[in-house]
Amino acid sequence: MTLEFIVPGLGEEQSEKVVGILQTELEELNDLALLLKHAHWNVKGKNFIAVHEMLDPQIDIVRDAVDTVAERIATLGGSPNGTADAVVANKNHVMYPILKRECALEHLKAVDSLYVTAITALRKRINELDELDVISSNILQDVTQHLELFQWFMRSHLV
Repeated sequence: MTLEFIVPGLGEEQSEKVVGILQTELEELNDLALLLKHAHWNVKGKNFIAVHEMLDPQIDIVRDAVDTVAERIATLGGSPNGTADAVVANKNHVMYPILKRECALEHLKAVDSLYVTAITALRKRINELDELDVISSNILQDVTQHLELFQWFMRSHLV
C-alpha cells in the first residue's frame, strides 16, 4: 500500500496498518448499511411501522460512520474504497438470510445476528487500534456504542 502522506506522530508502517484495519471496517459498515436498508424495505406484519421507523435512524448512523471511517482513511493518507466490489470482496461479507418481505420479528432476529457479527469485529479492531492509533480507535468505539444501543432496541422487540 502506498500512502499519499503520513500524519504527524505516526510512522509509515503504523499508518499502513491503521488504514488496512479501517478499510476492512469501511467495507463491513457499508455492507451493514445496505443490509439494514434491505430489512427496512422488507418488514411486514403487526410490528411493521415500529420496526420500519426504528431502522431509519440506525441506517443513518451507520452511513455516517461509513463516511467518518472513509474520511479517517483519507486523513491518514490512504484512499478509501467504498465500492460495491470492495464490499463483496471482503472476506467477512455477510449474506442476509431473508431475501423477501417477511414478518418484522424474523427480520429483527436477522438484524440482531448482524449486530453480533459487527460488534464482535469492531471490538477486535478497537483492541488492535488502541496500540496503533487512539484517534482511529475512538472513532470505532463511537460506532460500537451506537450499534450496541441499536442491538438493545432489536432485542427489546424480540422478548
